[in-house]
Amino acid sequence: MVIKMFNSVLVICTGNICRSPIAERLLQKLMPKKKIASAGVGALIGNSADPSAIAVAEKYHLSLDGHVGKQLSSSMARQYDLILVMEKHHLEQVTHISPESRGKTMLLGHWMGGKEIPDPYRKSDEAFDLVYQLINQACRSWAEKMGQ
Repeated sequence: MVIKMFNSVLVICTGNICRSPIAERLLQKLMPKKKIASAGVGALIGNSADPSAIAVAEKYHLSLDGHVGKQLSSSMARQYDLILVMEKHHLEQVTHISPESRGKTMLLGHWMGGKEIPDPYRKSDEAFDLVYQLINQACRSWAEKMGQ
C-alpha cells in the first residue's frame, strides 16, 4: 500500500530537542520533496538539539545543525497533512492542543506494530543509539509507505 496524499509531515515529541529533530531530519533526507518539520508538546522553546542527540545523529551522518525547539500550536498543526508522534500519550496531548488534528495524528512507529519510541533525554549514549535506530526504522517505513 502506498500513501501519496500526504505532502507535509509534522513530527512531535515532548521537548523537541531529541527525538523529533532526528526524525525531522531523517524524513527530510528520505522525502526531500515533502514539507517536514518538528515541534514538541512541552517544547524547550528556542533550544538547540540536545548534545547527545547531535552526537548520535552525527555518528550516522545526519546533521541537526540549526535546529530550534518549537512548541506545537493548533495553527501549526493545521498546516500539516500528517502528524507523527513518539508515544501514545502524545496522541492525547496533540488532541488537547489541536482537537481537529486527531484524525491525522499517528504514531511514528505505526508500521512497526504501533511501537512507541521512548524518550532518551538525560539517559545514556546507548539509550540514544537505540532510539536513533527505532526512529530510523520508523522513518524508513513511512517513506516507503509514502512512495519515496
